Amino acid sequence: MFTPGLASDLWLTGSAVLVLGLALSFLPAAPRVTPRSLGAPVTGRWSAVNSPGTRVPSHRTHAYGQTFAIDLVHEPESGSRPKFGETPGFRPPDDFPAFGRELVAPCDGRVVTVRDRAKDHRSRSTRPALAYMTLDGMVRGLAGPRGVFGNHIVLDLGGHAYALFAHLQHGSARVRPGQRVHRGQVIGRCGNSGNSSEPHLHFQLMDHPSPLVAAGMPFVFSDVGVDGREPAESVPADGQTIVVAGT
Repeated sequence: MFTPGLASDLWLTGSAVLVLGLALSFLPAAPRVTPRSLGAPVTGRWSAVNSPGTRVPSHRTHAYGQTFAIDLVHEPESGSRPKFGETPGFRPPDDFPAFGRELVAPCDGRVVTVRDRAKDHRSRSTRPALAYMTLDGMVRGLAGPRGVFGNHIVLDLGGHAYALFAHLQHGSARVRPGQRVHRGQVIGRCGNSGNSSEPHLHFQLMDHPSPLVAAGMPFVFSDVGVDGREPAESVPADGQTIVVAGT
């Protein structure tokens, strides 16, 4: 039965979550430090979206350590991925070349967190579908980082730096908490879980293993060729492509 007392409790809880979410969104980033040099967390050809190479905070929020986060979408060749606006708006995740692609450790480290039980959902590939995603994202936000990031892995890279891989494929984790990993080791696969519009990797560096209290940290990839240039330390800007050789 839905009682007035229960309604009041739910309202208070919802208000508290909303206030907390707003507060987290305006938390300051970590003090500006020299970007950490990392190997790329992917191999092959990928395009950058919501990149710190274009703006900071890259995702327009400091919440959950996302200040310097980057989204990477796999495009084996130009035009090989469905374009936004093309119908249908809710595509199966395996319509996208990123789905199921292997993700690799950017350097030696230790596994802190593994979550891979969330289901992969369909894309949100048109404006109406994106509007639905906005509403869906509000609901997911009530679950905190787990709802936003979906399946995710956190690695301790040493030096008080932690790498988070988000939106992984259901059941794809190849590591377990406490396990040591090496640079280039496969740790999971790209999916479409959590608050995601299409299969892609959301990658970020943080100063704490829990994104709930973490501040974002800057990084550069040490082994990427941006837009066909020779590999160098860099972070691609929005719309730029990187090509990373396999290990």
